[in-house]
Amino acid sequence: MNFLCIFALALLFSTLSASSSSSDISQLFETWCKEHGKTYTSQEERSRRLKVFEDNNDFVTQHNKGNSSYTLALNAFADLTHHEFKSSRLGLSAAPLNPDNRNLKITGAVSDIPASIDWRKKGAVTNVKDQGSCGACWSFSATGAIEGINKIVTGSLVSLSEQELIECDKSFNDGCGGGLMDYAFQFVINNHGIDEEEDYPYRARDGTCNKEKMKRRVVTIDKYVDLPENEKQLLQAVAAQPVSVGICGSERAFQMYSKGIFTGPCSTSLDHAVLIVGYGSENGVDYWIVKNSWGTGWGMSGYIHMQRNSGNSQGVCGINMLASYPVKTSPNPPPPPPSGPNKCDLFTYCASGETCCCARKFFGICISWKCCGLDSAVCCKDRLHCCPHDYPVCDTDKNMCFKRAGNATRMEATEGKTSGKIASWNSLLEAWIQ
Repeated sequence: MNFLCIFALALLFSTLSASSSSSDISQLFETWCKEHGKTYTSQEERSRRLKVFEDNNDFVTQHNKGNSSYTLALNAFADLTHHEFKSSRLGLSAAPLNPDNRNLKITGAVSDIPASIDWRKKGAVTNVKDQGSCGACWSFSATGAIEGINKIVTGSLVSLSEQELIECDKSFNDGCGGGLMDYAFQFVINNHGIDEEEDYPYRARDGTCNKEKMKRRVVTIDKYVDLPENEKQLLQAVAAQPVSVGICGSERAFQMYSKGIFTGPCSTSLDHAVLIVGYGSENGVDYWIVKNSWGTGWGMSGYIHMQRNSGNSQGVCGINMLASYPVKTSPNPPPPPPSGPNKCDLFTYCASGETCCCARKFFGICISWKCCGLDSAVCCKDRLHCCPHDYPVCDTDKNMCFKRAGNATRMEATEGKTSGKIASWNSLLEAWIQ
């Protein structure tokens, strides 16, 4: 009898503990959703994301119990499975355009370079960007390297257009399907420059190349250099400018990284592109300062410290294996003239800063246009509304724009053209018609 009582009490305590734990994780998830502005399209989707969140929480907790040089956290990707994360946040196709280039050597001694450098402090690094669920990491790494050398040579920091590379650089790269920085550098060289992000903004999806904006060349480069698999030469290069590199970014610990010096474990199968913007040391451990393109909700406000001088010639996560940087010797072209009206068809135009959207089709041909009062907007399928380019998912029932479908981040309503509410059409009479 006593045994039965003890068993019943143990079962009761176990049930209460499980219930308490379930309640705690639900409250933690609720807090996390509010912090990251996450909403879901259905209760079923929310319940599924809660289970994913709980599994990631267990992984983070287990890692942080150990004696590691880095910490994991429930960051902006805590509601994504590892498979979902890998399939949407990478995009490097590691096949160099000119493999013989990697025999080039940088002259000079390592002793001649500073013990540490941070190009952010020198004003040569733009704000952290977010590639979203488009596999275009290669374009962000490439623009980051060009932005850096342009600042160093000209004194001007200009944020450049990843979307131009995604939509127009199609000889070897594949937009959101993946690409390589070398090809992007070669495209900018062949095109005699690249447009700025403000004029050709990011959409986080593939699209048709805007030939007019491709002609608006703001920053140029003259050539690029591929580094051999040599950490000393990589160090010398980073001492002179930010450098594009490929890494293995698909490890689960990389997904949930928060702070500290990342030491792995990770493979050397390169699948992600990032930008080294400096180097330093902490408690006797050398590291690279790496800028990612996953927004400021990941890592140290979008950055990660990755171990340097690990004793492996390929570097942690293969960071020494695929490094390249642009070279700039010539001046930039004069500033392009202000953008003119956007051409919808032969007879219809929308004003600069507006987007042409089809209001009526006949046998697949648009016969009536209206102008959305947002630049590079997404035209909703109802042909009545539009969304900002960085919140491209239309939900006409809720009258809201979302960053992505299903696992959605809502854009809060603000004043002006960046309102999260679906923007109304401007009257066609307000369009520029010739």
